[in-house]
Amino acid sequence: MKIIKAKYILSMDEDFTLLKNMAICFDKKIIDIATHTKLQKKYPDATLFDLKDQILMPGLINSHVHLEFSSNRAELKLGSFVSWLKSVIKSRDQLLAKCGTKCIDEALKYILESGTTTIGAISSFGLDLNMCAISPLNVVYFNEVLGSTPSAVDIIYSDFLQRVQESKKMSSSSFIPAISIHSAYSTHPVLAKKALELAKEEDMVVSTHFMESMSEREWMDKGEGEFKEFFESFLPNSSPMIKPLEYIELFKDIKTLFTHCTKATESEIDAIIEQNGSITHCPRSNRYLGCGRLEIEKLPEFHLATDGLSSNNSLSLWDEMRAALMLHSQAPMQEFSKRLLKSVTLNPAIALGLKKGAIKIGYDSDFILVDIPEGLEDEDDLALSLILGTNRVNTLFINGKKLNRD
Repeated sequence: MKIIKAKYILSMDEDFTLLKNMAICFDKKIIDIATHTKLQKKYPDATLFDLKDQILMPGLINSHVHLEFSSNRAELKLGSFVSWLKSVIKSRDQLLAKCGTKCIDEALKYILESGTTTIGAISSFGLDLNMCAISPLNVVYFNEVLGSTPSAVDIIYSDFLQRVQESKKMSSSSFIPAISIHSAYSTHPVLAKKALELAKEEDMVVSTHFMESMSEREWMDKGEGEFKEFFESFLPNSSPMIKPLEYIELFKDIKTLFTHCTKATESEIDAIIEQNGSITHCPRSNRYLGCGRLEIEKLPEFHLATDGLSSNNSLSLWDEMRAALMLHSQAPMQEFSKRLLKSVTLNPAIALGLKKGAIKIGYDSDFILVDIPEGLEDEDDLALSLILGTNRVNTLFINGKKLNRD
C-alpha cells in the first residue's frame, strides 16, 4: 500500500476537479483520497511519496494505435487517402518484415515514456501479439478482420478466429482481447456479422474505421469516386456492400469505437451516439492523409488517439493534443485544453469499458507524475500549460506498480 502527496491532483472527473495539497492511498486500485495527514493516520504502514512540485493525473489512454507498421519512415505516400492506401498495399510486406520484435518493443517503450498507460492496439496480422501481452502497458487488443470478396469470407473468418483464440490465451487483467471490423467499404457484411456475433458471445469491445475520407463517402453513397477505380482493379463490377446507416446498425448493443468519422453526416453521428457508440478522433492522421477535420465542436464527447506510424510521425498523445489545438483553431484555448485532457483519460476509458482515466476511489491505479509548468500563476492555465510543455514523464504507476524511465 502506498500514499502519494502532490501539490495538484487532476482528478479528471466530469467536472475537471483540481485537488490541491491532497493525497491518495492505493495498491492496485485507489483506496482513499484525503490529506496526507489523515491518510497516514488511517494507513500507518503505507509508503509515503511526497511530491511537492509535481502534478498527479491519470495515465493517458491511446484508444486506437496500429503497431505493425511502426517501421514506416518515408515509404508510405501521404497527402491523399487513396494514394496512401495504394502505397500501403505496395509496401506492406516490406514494412511488416522490417517491423520485428525490436521495432514493436521500441514503439511500446516510447508510448510508455510519453505517459500512456493503456492502449487499444489494432492488430491486422497478430505480429504484435506477444510484445503487447508482455508489455507493462494495459492493452485492449483488437483483432482486426477485413475482406470484401464473398467467396473468401469463410477462409478470412477462419484466420481471424484463430488470431482471436491466440489472443485469448494471453488474456489477463491487463491484456484484454477485442475485435476490430476494419470498415464498411472493406469488410463484407456477412464477415462483419459473423465477427460481431462472436463479440456479443464473448462480451468483447469492438472498434471500426468509419467515414475517414471523401473517397469513402463518394463510394458508399454513390459507388463513385477514387474507390471505384481502386476496387475494380481487384474485383470488376464492384459496388458498395452496405449503406452507411445500415453499417452503424450492425453494431447496435455492442460497445463500439467508431474511428475518424471526418466525413460522417449529422444523421450518422446521431445514430452512433444514440446506440451508445463513441468516436475516436485522430487529428494528425486525418490531416496527413488529406481527410479533413472532424467537427468535434458538434460532439458531446470524443476521445483522441494517434493512429499508427503508417499515418503519423509519433505515438505521443501530447503531440496529438498539440496538433488538435492547432487544427481546431476556433475553440477557446483554456476550456478546449481541459476537454483534450479528458479525451485522453476519462473518455477513452469509458469507451473501452475500463475503470481507469480518473483519480477516483475504486478506480485502477494507473497514473503519471508530471512536473508543474515553470512560472505557472493562473491555475486556469494548467491544462493548456501541461499540453504545451509536456513530452515525457519521469514516473508512471500501472496497476499500482511504479515504473521509472531508464
